[in-house]
Amino acid sequence: MTAPRTGPEDEITAVNQVCLVGRLSRPPEQRVLPSGDEMWTFRVVVDRGPGGRSRQTVDALECAAWTARARRSVRSWSEGDVVEVAGSLRRRFFRASGAVGSRVEVEMTSGRIIRRAASG
Repeated sequence: MTAPRTGPEDEITAVNQVCLVGRLSRPPEQRVLPSGDEMWTFRVVVDRGPGGRSRQTVDALECAAWTARARRSVRSWSEGDVVEVAGSLRRRFFRASGAVGSRVEVEMTSGRIIRRAASG
């Protein structure tokens, strides 16, 4: 993890960087929004590791690929693949059934497959 950088006069520069390594819990899905924008969504399951206060052993984190490069990468991924995803946390607002909703997700800037899922 990168430490916050200091700027002029020791001001703290905010950093929003995420790096996940985990397993895809389902195949990525392509979505075309009403605006015509295309995106791919997927979920990465990451082990929490020891020492937490919860009995929860994993976190399932929603991710989105918006750029052409990120979408090309995600297109070939499959359920069960172990992947590495780099990006930033984003809060996205949307309308659904006349109401406004929001969600926090990882906006992927780059990613790669570490290990393909075992085919069965």
